[in-house]
Amino acid sequence: MMFDAHLHIFDPAHPLVANQGFVPAPFTVAEYRARVAPLGVVGGAVVAASPQGADPAPLLAAARALGPRFVVVAAADPARDDAALAALAASGVRGLRFNLHRDPAWTIGTMIEHARRAAAHGLHAEIYTDAARLAPHVEALARLRIVIDHLGMTGAGLPVTCDLARAGAKVKATGFGRVRLDPAAALEAIAKAAPDALMAATDLPSTRADRPFADADIALIEHVLGPALARAALYDTAAAFYRA
Repeated sequence: MMFDAHLHIFDPAHPLVANQGFVPAPFTVAEYRARVAPLGVVGGAVVAASPQGADPAPLLAAARALGPRFVVVAAADPARDDAALAALAASGVRGLRFNLHRDPAWTIGTMIEHARRAAAHGLHAEIYTDAARLAPHVEALARLRIVIDHLGMTGAGLPVTCDLARAGAKVKATGFGRVRLDPAAALEAIAKAAPDALMAATDLPSTRADRPFADADIALIEHVLGPALARAALYDTAAAFYRA
């Protein structure tokens, strides 16, 4: 049984906007269901990708189509005021994704300030960046409810990811085909730092990754973590965190 903590849906019914010249191919709810059928996925987090902009409507539609245990992480938007953040939370969105890796609108400082305001409305922050960039801000980030995408991305960022995990951050065990680190070593280090930090995910359809998600990625998580911690990473931690 798996709660897929990070997936994308690109429905042709909802237009996309090129990001750095890139527009992903369609990846529908039906295609996602077919791909994860062998994995026992019972819920998940539909996460905003950079070509989807800040409108959460396509994500909410995808989550409804996938089923009641699928939730939404919308793109953070610096233009949202407190009323807009409250409306977002009321719509069922669980968190905001700060895509520092591809969105020049954000600095780490403005991200932290916006995340603080969002937290007042029950929205957590998901951060897509090389975790090494976060090193000067660990103390401030430790006061927030945050998720680090893709194991923190780099080997240089792994110590920072572990520090944030010790402080309560969750870390997505996903994107093994896009990171610049050894996934097995990272899984082991993060689990040692905080046994309840890891949340497994497929990152489907793995756009712009050097290689797409493979079922062997789940087998690696199970091998490195062992039965109890793998069960937590594959289901328990994310299901509780996303309230799904």
